[in-house]
Amino acid sequence: MVSGPQTSATNRADQSPGQPLLQMRGVEKSFPGVHALKGVDLNVAAGDVLALLGENGAGKSTLIKVLGGAHQPDSGTIEIDGRPVQISSPQNSQRAGIGIIYQEFNLVPAMTVRENIFLGQEPGRASLIPAGKERRRARELFERIGVELNPDALVRDLTVAQQQVVEIAKALSLDSRIIVMDEPSAALSPREVQGLFRIVEELKSQGIGIVYVSHRLDEIFAICNRVTVLRDGAHIDTQPIEELTRETLIELMVGRKLENEFPTRAAIKTSDNHTGNRAGLAVRGLVGGPKVKDVSFNVRRGEIVALTGLVGAGRTESARLIFGADKRQAGLITLDGKELQIRSPRDAIAAGICLLTEDRKGQGLVLNRSVLENFGLPNLARFSRGGLIQQKRERSSFQSYIDQLQIKVSSPDQRAGNLSGGNQQKVVLAKWLERDAEVIIFDEPTRGIDVGAKYEIYGLMHKLVEQGKAILMISSELPEVLGMADRIIVLHEGRVTGEITDVKSATQESIMDLAVK
Repeated sequence: MVSGPQTSATNRADQSPGQPLLQMRGVEKSFPGVHALKGVDLNVAAGDVLALLGENGAGKSTLIKVLGGAHQPDSGTIEIDGRPVQISSPQNSQRAGIGIIYQEFNLVPAMTVRENIFLGQEPGRASLIPAGKERRRARELFERIGVELNPDALVRDLTVAQQQVVEIAKALSLDSRIIVMDEPSAALSPREVQGLFRIVEELKSQGIGIVYVSHRLDEIFAICNRVTVLRDGAHIDTQPIEELTRETLIELMVGRKLENEFPTRAAIKTSDNHTGNRAGLAVRGLVGGPKVKDVSFNVRRGEIVALTGLVGAGRTESARLIFGADKRQAGLITLDGKELQIRSPRDAIAAGICLLTEDRKGQGLVLNRSVLENFGLPNLARFSRGGLIQQKRERSSFQSYIDQLQIKVSSPDQRAGNLSGGNQQKVVLAKWLERDAEVIIFDEPTRGIDVGAKYEIYGLMHKLVEQGKAILMISSELPEVLGMADRIIVLHEGRVTGEITDVKSATQESIMDLAVK
């Protein structure tokens, strides 16, 4: 049954404009030890853009997989155009007119755009669609959504935004009338996000119903007309977007009131011996690879400095040079006034610098190993004696971080790949805190993390700077930059184009003005 606060606004919102294309009623789904969906309702009408929101673990992914035929519901009904349907497989879902665009695209990199669009639609086992027909049909699909893309281009040569266009075209080629977009803007630049919005508006005008899943609340208010919130597997509320504020939406998602989206920070004690001179990290004339041409900045102890700019500006590349992951061609790096010779990540770690990579799944964690093993990997020397790991000591130390960082794990032996994004980020942070790092580089610290977990990560960052750590935060989310940074460094094409010291008076527009110079 539906749980959570119900209001008259909820009842009004449940009646979408016009006959719903899709209605899901009382959907239940359980896995061993987990009640993932608890009688969830959802409806989408023609031309509807419905935001599906909730924290990680709220049930969004499970609901999408039920709709896409990857999971079978234990109970509940699904109707399309008022007629009950049984969705027993992904192919069955496609035939029902449902297109799912997952965050990790389902494309073959070595094949062309047109081949990817029509893959699996061949008329027979030994039949092929003529290339000319594929080409013409692909161009028609791109014209329908108002974009230009070469049908013969290889998918591996496309940008993320272009690959997303291919996924949308693929869904339209299957006559999808309901399209689910799962975190569609996660890896897009602000300009590419605007392009995505134009496509969504075009699809909306054609009567296609869209379910839009995102942790970026600015996007929800910009593109969606209704919001459905899940929490702990239950449907909490459905309301028109105009009846919500950021604050009420966050409260619905996390189940408690957050006074501010970004927590406040205690003033740093500059008299403290540990942070007295506050010198911290300094980078001068950093050059490396094609994207870092001349980068200089400093991060004092007890300070969060944001490094921002458009995708491709050289932000991550600068961090990798500082960390020794890529070869530095020129530049000076100092910590507390002492020059560092960093030729590899091992050198950086030994000097007290750590990097929480933006790709925590690919580069920050070994997903098929336990969280305890991931914690121990960079700390083997600390927990070893005579060539043997002191497992009791390692486990005890990790347990202290589980308590301190409030990492939600069933046990230290749980696989890292089974954790939510926020808890994965906390495990990565724990392994570096054990190293007692003095400079912590957060690259996209909250990408793919729900709003409640974001608040916890922000609070942890504040605690670190209160301890005298220096934090360099790389972020594409300008509200995050403005809400967390003491100073903002803006890059454009591998060079610093400006520094904002009066962050309280800064705006997203003032940052973007520096980012496009």
